[in-house]
Amino acid sequence: MIAQLTGQHLLTLATLDPEAILFLLDLATRLKKKKAQNLRGQCLAGKNIVLLFEKPSTRTRCAFEVAAYDEGACVTFLANSHLGMKESIKDTIKVLSCFYDGVGFRGHDHSTLEILAEQAQVPVWNGLTAKCHPTQALADLLTLQEALKKPLKGCKLVFVGDLVNNVAYSLMIASAKIGLHFVGLGPKALWPQQTVIAPLQALAATQGGSLSFYEQAEMSQALQQADALYTDVWFSMGEKPSSLSDKLMQLIPYQVNQAMVEKTQNNKVIFLHCLPACHDTKTDFGRNLYDQFGLQALEVTDDVFYGSQSVVFQQAENRLHTLKAVMVATIGKMS
Repeated sequence: MIAQLTGQHLLTLATLDPEAILFLLDLATRLKKKKAQNLRGQCLAGKNIVLLFEKPSTRTRCAFEVAAYDEGACVTFLANSHLGMKESIKDTIKVLSCFYDGVGFRGHDHSTLEILAEQAQVPVWNGLTAKCHPTQALADLLTLQEALKKPLKGCKLVFVGDLVNNVAYSLMIASAKIGLHFVGLGPKALWPQQTVIAPLQALAATQGGSLSFYEQAEMSQALQQADALYTDVWFSMGEKPSSLSDKLMQLIPYQVNQAMVEKTQNNKVIFLHCLPACHDTKTDFGRNLYDQFGLQALEVTDDVFYGSQSVVFQQAENRLHTLKAVMVATIGKMS
């Protein structure tokens, strides 16, 4: 499997077969154990990696950098390149391919990532685009595997809220590939188009999984015996709730709170969130939200976010281990 992944891009999980996804999870587990034993690795020794970021980041940048350093690579972080401004994307990546062994990209348009991959002579890894977030989904799968302590195939994952965002889409692909039962719970206006859903439903059926979607009136059915609840921020970076009050009112019934947790009728259900989360008023965004709407939280309440069922910080740590697995599998050597 390592031979199949060597030199390959990771733009979306759609290009990986189920065996490759499970291999990356297994590799991440092994690399995580090695780090826990304070063993410095050499799987990426002599490699140079550039991080080309259009969008700010906390977890993605830190996870990329620490993962690379842990296995012996050197990293350059670029947030001030002339990408697409004074120099074309094509020209930039042709130059960077001469210097580096791999490129981590985090940006806006997925088409930019596709141009980078088409022109690069080295692997390109998607650290987030508006379309999808495959490295986040890998971390989510690893967290589910660890926290549920049972095979992922057949588990029920309920994604609550806005179902047309990049994380939800990547989780739909991941679920279809490995046989999870993905349930989308949110307002119908924020469901993916049928042209997106139908092929994934067909793929899921071949793997023993499923994709289904529910609104508020069917909430109890959607949540029953869920193994995991997952939600994401309702507003992207830079958006203001005051200008999106219609969307806010659509989503308020889908806040993950203790009542929703109890509707699962599963005392072992876990809660995931890819972070950052709007769960209190201790941020500028949270205080503005409270001043304008009187809301203490948006997509998840504070008691659920910090509750015993929450694995959000374990999930955040796993960004490190799964990114490390991706880099080792595509440009490294096993040791």
